[in-house]
Amino acid sequence: MFLVGIAGGSGSGKTTFAKKILQRVADPSVALLHQDSYYLPSPPQELSIAGGGFNFDHPEAFDWPLLRSQFEQLKQGARVHVPVYDYRTNQRTAEQEPVGPCKVILLEGIYTLWDASLRDLFDLRIFLNVEADIRFIRRLHRDVRERGRSLDGIIRQYYDTVRPMHHEFLEPTRQYADLTVGEETDIAAEVIAARIRSAIGEKTT
Repeated sequence: MFLVGIAGGSGSGKTTFAKKILQRVADPSVALLHQDSYYLPSPPQELSIAGGGFNFDHPEAFDWPLLRSQFEQLKQGARVHVPVYDYRTNQRTAEQEPVGPCKVILLEGIYTLWDASLRDLFDLRIFLNVEADIRFIRRLHRDVRERGRSLDGIIRQYYDTVRPMHHEFLEPTRQYADLTVGEETDIAAEVIAARIRSAIGEKTT
């Protein structure tokens, strides 16, 4: 099993980058997991913020026990049922998506490199380092277009939780990356895809 972790700030392009790698590998034995799928079923009260709402950018907003458990199961060759999260209601739905068995796992998310026990499992750790203004603009377009958010709400969330949590918890995880990638991701995707194809070949010979 070859395991790849892709971290980076909100709007850094983690999902897009992971999909570029998948397209270049073009092998059904490669699975992609999104850390956002593992938000807690409903926001915990301890993460409520002044003025209403919750801090979804804190590491404790995620269901780490479930993520670790399912990641370990996939590593052992099993199939798991990944939760489906609804961004419009900020809650986990009753749906699940089957994943596995597979030979390679890509896990992308803001805190992919935050948890030491999970981080140590990766064969390759990647951090997407993109300027804050670009990340914010990408996040703004995405949240308006795909998640039904208002402009005022997006700006308020950015200043209340996204920006401070990035500096306090997320940015320090860059030190654990084996590879830091900027805004131009095509070449990096080619290199990583080649490494994955090699790993798949090694496991089938």
